[in-house]
Amino acid sequence: MQDHWVVLALCWLGQLCVAQNLRPQIANPKFATNNPTLTTIALEKPFCVFDGSLSPGSSYAVYLYAMVDTASAISSSVTDNSSKPLNTTFQDTNGGQLGPYKAALFSVPNCASPPKIADVINMKKVSDVLKQYLFRMGDDVTCLYDPNFPGVCNPPLAEDTTYRFKYLLVDVVAGLVKEQTPWSDPMKTKRIKQSSTIDTWPGRRSGGMIVITSILSTLMFFLVVGFLASIFFTVAASGEASTETRHESQTTQQGAPRSQDSS
Repeated sequence: MQDHWVVLALCWLGQLCVAQNLRPQIANPKFATNNPTLTTIALEKPFCVFDGSLSPGSSYAVYLYAMVDTASAISSSVTDNSSKPLNTTFQDTNGGQLGPYKAALFSVPNCASPPKIADVINMKKVSDVLKQYLFRMGDDVTCLYDPNFPGVCNPPLAEDTTYRFKYLLVDVVAGLVKEQTPWSDPMKTKRIKQSSTIDTWPGRRSGGMIVITSILSTLMFFLVVGFLASIFFTVAASGEASTETRHESQTTQQGAPRSQDSS
């Protein structure tokens, strides 16, 4: 990462940049925290990478391709026999498992005005700086299910999966690839932490958590005891009421014949 920034610094000072020597890089942590995530990877845009290949009066765009890292990924081509960029999609390649897919296209970054880390502190500028500086792979959560989605689809990446990325400089008018970078180094998305790996040993918990757990356990114990006691007294009371009713009924039945004898 440091070597990459040294090369870019030389480019900004007017030295020649060669695209073949600059691979796509993961975004600087000062610009993108929590990167990668489960389904996204933030990349640096190719500042000053293609400037040596730009011709005055022509129109260019940067294409970004992604592919799941395999044994053949490093040699996978993203152009056809006529040097035109492939139009393979996320669906065509089963999410990049069968080959590279086009994930994005954007304007060539302006080498004369690279992003400044100091601008990230300014809340009014941070959004524009991040858009200018980085591209987040896997950021389009609905494009696969929207038939009217405009542009290239960039769906969420698979968790715990390693990917490689490549930038192309494309002449928009001719539709031809003018220059391209090598495939990036492998970059892996995070994985969900399994419940079996979560440490539940009390010694690893904070003192406050242990106190709260103890109080809740005690309250639950008294609640259960009170509930059982209420059931016991309800049953006992219903039994006493049944006994009294039976006794009154027998007394009434025994008193009736005496009245007939006296009459």
